[in-house]
Amino acid sequence: MAAPSSVEGYLAALPEGPRAALEDLRQTIRAAAPEATEHISYQMPAFKDHGRFLVSYAAFKDHCSLFPASDAVREALGEALEPYFTGKGTIRFTVDEPLPTALVERIIEARLEEIAAQGRR
Repeated sequence: MAAPSSVEGYLAALPEGPRAALEDLRQTIRAAAPEATEHISYQMPAFKDHGRFLVSYAAFKDHCSLFPASDAVREALGEALEPYFTGKGTIRFTVDEPLPTALVERIIEARLEEIAAQGRR
């Protein structure tokens, strides 16, 4: 399979279940960060806020993942993320049990705050 050149192309190539789960996740991220821009990074859909990495996400064989790439998110949301963390910066979920919308909103809020703080340094 060729590397995706757009977020739409990435999503269109997925089976129905993961595509629907990631489209819902995408809409939640868009709503929580309306100024963020979308692109492909490391062959995955990603968002940037004011030119800085916000989050990326992807579908895999048996799960989907959200990548905030941030220790600040883990510190800010602690126990709420424990059932989903599988690595230093990977939040894993399944099509049948997607991430709660409120949790995704909190993740995005924490990342936006982190990006803003980095910009003030």
